[in-house]
Amino acid sequence: MIASTQTDKFAAYLRMLKDRSGRGFDRLGKQAGVSGSSLHRYCSGVKVPSDYRVVHSFAKVCGASAEELRELHQLWALADTERDTPPPEPTQEPASAQEQPPGREQHRKWRTALTSRYTIAAAVAVILLAGGLVWFTRAPSSAQSLPAQDSGKVLFSAGCQTVSMGEHDDCVTEVQSLLVKANTKIAVDSDFGPETLRKVTAFQVLAGLPAKGVVDTATKQALYAGKVSLATWTPQQVEQQIRQVFTEDPDTAVAVARCASFLDPLYVLPNTNGSRNWGVFQISDKRLQQLDGTPKKAFDPAWNIAAAHRLWAVQRDFHDWPSCQAALSR
Repeated sequence: MIASTQTDKFAAYLRMLKDRSGRGFDRLGKQAGVSGSSLHRYCSGVKVPSDYRVVHSFAKVCGASAEELRELHQLWALADTERDTPPPEPTQEPASAQEQPPGREQHRKWRTALTSRYTIAAAVAVILLAGGLVWFTRAPSSAQSLPAQDSGKVLFSAGCQTVSMGEHDDCVTEVQSLLVKANTKIAVDSDFGPETLRKVTAFQVLAGLPAKGVVDTATKQALYAGKVSLATWTPQQVEQQIRQVFTEDPDTAVAVARCASFLDPLYVLPNTNGSRNWGVFQISDKRLQQLDGTPKKAFDPAWNIAAAHRLWAVQRDFHDWPSCQAALSR
């Protein structure tokens, strides 16, 4: 079993939904479009699914509310992140090794290591004395090295380097506050979780920056510049557009989009293989290439909905959204 507190919480939440539904794994699996044995592994904490759509479909067939779906997505994202985090290196030698007196070979290794260290230290000292004394007398402090326009800004302080997933501090609070100023809704709770990750990624795409999902120097500058807006269509506007485009089956199209993105035009979903899904209909990186699109285009709800209709028209069904389609067929 994966030794992960976040994985345990994720699995416990799945079990709660499953128990509440009163149905078995096989039946739920058929309705969610996944095998019953896979669901059993997820609920037991043996495995974390790599694609959130499976989790979403399972939760939907269990009757999860919108609030429960949001909480489940956060638990999945944290468990998914922890799964790829390597275990910490041991900081101490085993007791048996510490208790044994050093032998002749070990003394020889120590002497060699000390000699090497002294040699390296001496060489460094010579280099510094020969060409680095001026640097020591003139080196600016970290505060002085900041550009004048960045002084006094929280994200450019010494305590905020690269702000990323899992952090919980004042640096995250500043990022979230700046995102709110950029016309988006997000909780300012100092917690860099999945929602902040999605908003940061969307901001980077709209700012023309690499969509890394971490707040680096370029992203900090763009956030403070205040020239990028995250304002977009409301869910009601999105639904209206879907119904106008998907005239053949508007109800199912709206339901699929709601399942995929909660009708959020700037919704981003990362996958463990490094790819991501974008926008209202969660169009994948691979599909974007086939449609001659980009993440920025995918954030345009009109383009996204039209592109989704092109995918639907291939077989005149929603085969590109198997998880959502399975959830809707219950």
